[in-house]
Formats: sequence, C-alpha cells, structure tokens
Amino acid sequence: MFRFKSPFVFLLFLVLLSIPGLNKAIAGSGRDIPSMEARLDSLFSQYDDPGSPGMAVALIYGDEPIFSKCYGSANLEYDIPIEPSTVFHIASVSKQFTVFATLLLEEAGKLSMEDDIRKHIPEFPDLGETITLEHLANHTGGLRDQWNLLALAGWRLDDVITLEHVMKLVERQKELNFKPGEEYLYSNTGFTLLAEVVARISGQSFAEFTEEHIFKPLQMNNTLFYDDHRKIVPGRAYSYHSANDGFAKSILSYANVGATSLFTTVEDLGKWVLNFSDPKVGSPELIEKMNRPATLNDGSTFGGALGQFVSRYKGLHQISHGGADAGYRTYLGRFPEQQAAVVVFSNYAGFNSREMAMNVADILLEEYFTEPLVPAAENHDFEGLNRQQLETFAGEYWNARKKYAATLKVEEDTLRYRSGGNRFALVPFGEKEFYVPGDSRELVFKFLEKDNGYQMILTANNDIPNTYLPYTPKEYPPEELTGFTGTFYSEELGTGYTLEIKEGKLTATHYRHGDITFNPLKTDTFEGNRWFFRTLQFARDQQGNITGLRVSSIRVRDLWFEKQTE
Repeated sequence: MFRFKSPFVFLLFLVLLSIPGLNKAIAGSGRDIPSMEARLDSLFSQYDDPGSPGMAVALIYGDEPIFSKCYGSANLEYDIPIEPSTVFHIASVSKQFTVFATLLLEEAGKLSMEDDIRKHIPEFPDLGETITLEHLANHTGGLRDQWNLLALAGWRLDDVITLEHVMKLVERQKELNFKPGEEYLYSNTGFTLLAEVVARISGQSFAEFTEEHIFKPLQMNNTLFYDDHRKIVPGRAYSYHSANDGFAKSILSYANVGATSLFTTVEDLGKWVLNFSDPKVGSPELIEKMNRPATLNDGSTFGGALGQFVSRYKGLHQISHGGADAGYRTYLGRFPEQQAAVVVFSNYAGFNSREMAMNVADILLEEYFTEPLVPAAENHDFEGLNRQQLETFAGEYWNARKKYAATLKVEEDTLRYRSGGNRFALVPFGEKEFYVPGDSRELVFKFLEKDNGYQMILTANNDIPNTYLPYTPKEYPPEELTGFTGTFYSEELGTGYTLEIKEGKLTATHYRHGDITFNPLKTDTFEGNRWFFRTLQFARDQQGNITGLRVSSIRVRDLWFEKQTE
C-alpha cells in the first residue's frame, strides 16, 4: 500500500483533491490537468456565472475519469450551483441505454433483434412491411417521429406526454416514411417501442429493468429513467432558455421513456463509458454489436450504429450521441482507439453541446489528431472565388426526398445558405466545393453541372449525401390562394386544420396552435413557418379539384389530410 512520507505531503494531497475541477484528476493519466483546467475555464467562461444556467463537463482517459468541473446554476430560483453530482435530463443520449437493455434480453435468449416489432407489440399497425427491432434501434424502420406527430396533432411539447399518449398515436398510423432498411431517418418512435418491448418481456417497468440490470451493477447511483413527471429527484438541474429580461424556464413534463428521459450525472455517465472498454454488464460481443456500423438494405453505411452514431473527427474514430429536450443540451463522445471520452451537459437551450464537446476533445486529444476538421478544405493553393463566380451558385434548390427547400444568396461577397431555421456562410475550397468553417458536423457542399445549372450535394460527417435540384419558385396572386382554402382532416392524427387567407397569406389554424403561415415554393407546394409543418403539397383529382394535402416536416413525410366537404 502507498504511504505518504510526511503529514505535510498528505495534507497537500487533500488540499489538491478539494480544488474544484481537480477532484477527478488521477495520477498516471498522462494529462496536464492544471493546464487543461485553465483552457476549459476559458472555453466555458460565459457559463461561469451563478446568475445563469450553466454546464458540467467530465473527461475519461485510459481506464478512469480524470477530470470533472461545473459552471453556473442548476436552479436560478434558489441559487443552487451545478456540481458533478447534479442530475440532468440527458434527452436522446438515453437511446444507447435503451438499446443496451434490449441487447441484454437478446443475450438472455428472450428476443432477437431480427424479430418483427408486431411479435412483441401485436397492436402495432400492420403497415405491409416487416419492421425489426434492429430497424428501430438504428433509425431505418421508416417510422414517423413521435414528437413531430404529437405536434401536428396539436400537442405542445411541454404538455404531460405519457407512454399511453405515444402508443395510441402510433397505433393510428397507416403509412411509413419509407420502406424499412431503404433509408436512414432519425425516429424517436422506435426507441419508445423498444423500451415497451423490454417492459413486456421482462415483466418489469423499463425504469425498474434498467435500474436492476444496468445502473445498480455499474454503481450509477444517481441515474434513473424518469417515467413519472411527478417524481421528485434530489439534486436535479432545471432547464432554461433566453428571454427578454434574462432567462425563462423551459418546462419538461415527459412521462415516457426509451427515446429520452434518462436522468444522470456526469460522474455516473463516466462509469457507463468505462463499461464499453471493460464490460461489467453485458458481454464484449454485446458491446461490439452495439458499436458496429449499421447498414442499409443495399449494404451501404450511413454513420449510424445501434442507438449511437459513428463518425471521424479530425481523423479519429468517434462513437457519439447528443441530446436536446426543453432547455437541456447534452453530448457523449467516445474515442475508443484513444480510450477517451468527453461528457458535456447543460441546462441552457442556447448551449451547442456537440460543438462544445468537440472543443473539449480538441484539448483532451490534440496530439492524436491526424486530419483537419474538413480535410478537403485544406487546399492551400486555392485562391477563392469572386462575387461573379459565387453568383453562379445562387438560387433556389429543392430536396425531393426530404421535401426541403434551400436558398443560396451572395451577401457581402459570401455565399450564404438558408433552409428552415438553418443559416450558414459557405467558404469555397475549390471551384465548386464549399464547407462551413468550425462546424464539427463537417458540412460540405458540392455543385455538379446539370441542365445549364447546378445540383447541390450536401454531406455531413460523411453521411448519405442529400441532393438538391434547382427550381423556379412559384408565385400566387392573392386571388388564386383562395383555391387552397378549406378544412383538412387527418385520421392518423385525429385532428384537422382550417386553411384560410389572412393578410394575403395562406394560413393554417388549429385550436391548440397559433397561426401557421405559408409561402409558395412550387406549384401546389408551400413552406410553413413552424418546425412541425415544414411543407405541404396539395393533391388534385383528374378534374383538377383539390382532394387533400400531404404534410412533411423534419421526420414525417407525406402525412395525409383529406379535404372535408361542406
């Protein structure tokens, strides 16, 4: 056993351990902890304010946590600071735990990831396709996303939303976004269903199963799946967003689990990280299966894994997931080859967890990087493009698969991208190639000549490319807009919208939503100003009469609303 040679040395050791941020410094890690702490303090200085929400960070290197530190307040009403033991709602980082629980049951011979979901949840609608548990776990099942559906149905996301609410909505669905395995499209619905499968097979609630089989064995003593919005959780952080007079509460009342709702601490998540390299729960084979890149029906990969995503960051292999619910912003990035991980939690909606986590990774792993963020952009011989050259790429573009419109404009000699709420300045690194500097998603735009113009190819983190084709926007004079008015009803949602003209714009009204206004994109196609009502496309019969419309949003495609007759 190691012994201190003098009482003074022992007291000095205790003092060092008591310094905030050094309580996780471990001798032998090979990291310069004081230097790292100073750089992190500079990085997070804007959150080091007891009068604002803040964040917590933890670093894992080798076989142990080496550092944790916190900034800002967990509760602004009572001036409670964030500490390493503060409990955060970590949103979609929860999904890897849901997959892990499912794989534990597969190892026990209770299910197979190749099972059809209807084997375990027979009331799930027959949509004419086999949707496996694995499809659910890697977002390739084609299921419409539960949050988008709930919002379209008239729910606010700060309503109390229970498992029963989600399940009843899922049971009403009649169509998929696409054939299972043909594409990747992020869907929270699949993970709610996986958690329900675990509960039905185990005979326990999902929260009980994960407590018994994951959290207790790993001594994650401050971790739980929050399946009751009334439950008291000691030491929890509350979430906030910016308001005119400072900050306002971001309310979260979820009472459903699987896709979200894991409550944990940065300390406990460090224990979870270590289980990937030295499994105390689950086998090495389970870990390998969970980390393996997922494939589509044609054998191609898309950056997904089971409940996680795989990518390269500056040449390093990363397995990661981020989370965002209400004002919570979280990220867990693991770098298996370096036996390192970065954990970042925040209770402020304006916090970019991925960007901040990658900034932390830059400090932790800087000597390991082998590539710049966007390798192709390091074309030092390229001198740039003048305004006239940039103007050749400006215009309107349409993504037929995702039903997205994008606009490119040249402003102040810079090509700028706009689509929905996204805004980017594009920097050229070739005659027809652009990137977004500083964005860790590695956004790259390439232009290919097509029909006397250009088609735009957008990739992020080397995922499946998204193709945008140029189009000419349609304009409708006010008198023509009246042809699109009426009441439209969705059986799948059990609700309808009334379209009318207000102040010269086509406008949708619903008794639980504010007005949704639309601008024309193409013939019979309009873009809405709400995230859940991105585009609508009207359908006509052979006589040219409007029979209904299809709504698409970020994670829902072509949801049918039938026009009601008077």
